[in-house]
Amino acid sequence: MGFLFKVIASPLIALALLLSGCGSFQSTPEQITAVFASEGLETPAIADIQRPNGNLRFADTAPADNTKPLVIFIHGAPGSWDAFTDFMADKTLREHVRMVSVDRPGYGGSNPGTPMPSLQEQATFLSPTLDIARPNGTILVGHSLGGPVAVQMAMDKPDKVRGLILVAPSIDPQLERTKWYQYPADWLLFRWMVPEALDVTNQEILPLKGELEKQTPRWSEIIIPVIVIQGEKDTLVPPANAQYAQKMLTNTSADIRLHPELNHFIPWSAPELIKEAILDLAEREH
Repeated sequence: MGFLFKVIASPLIALALLLSGCGSFQSTPEQITAVFASEGLETPAIADIQRPNGNLRFADTAPADNTKPLVIFIHGAPGSWDAFTDFMADKTLREHVRMVSVDRPGYGGSNPGTPMPSLQEQATFLSPTLDIARPNGTILVGHSLGGPVAVQMAMDKPDKVRGLILVAPSIDPQLERTKWYQYPADWLLFRWMVPEALDVTNQEILPLKGELEKQTPRWSEIIIPVIVIQGEKDTLVPPANAQYAQKMLTNTSADIRLHPELNHFIPWSAPELIKEAILDLAEREH
């Protein structure tokens, strides 16, 4: 038992130490304030909506402005709303769109530590943010695991979503491969070793293949413009996910933008690509 414990626990401890050593999965309030202050901007307003199954938290650049298209950012796993701080502090984007960035359930201020593996339940949980966009509709930007959540929201609320931007999205069920160490990481015996955000991530990823399979028959329901941005050096989400989107989007044109030099972390390594896509969709008639 002692040997088996060491064999299984060692990579889990190493993974936890590596990721926790990289810093918090969420910026401090001081760090966030500094980003906006450097641009002469106020920090976005933080809002909370009480849902039947917990608190939904999001940041909003312009709570009183209903004249512009709304962009909603949906982070990956792990993450929080401040993954998109630099976009929300971009003055050009602010001129053209109102921006909201959510804490997905289980992260940040949205029921931290309590995972919600169901994509349908996540989409429902986040759906109140779509109601603040009237009458201009919403552009959803989903990175990594935020991608299928954005897709689900577009499927469930087609009248409220005007465009999708999927950045390195995990959407093809056949490309989901559970790593061997993810199973012991879900055992109660070992979960104490894993930081809270990583525990939530693991509990989302384990059932993800089945969740994506539930979406398969519904892709044809999407008729809005879709832009997929994918790095071909992505080792976390197979680049072939982009081709899956192209295959499944039979009732709309999929704009697939492949970049041979980029990896999974496009929001930070090449933010201009996402900015360009946002402005592209925002300028189209709705």
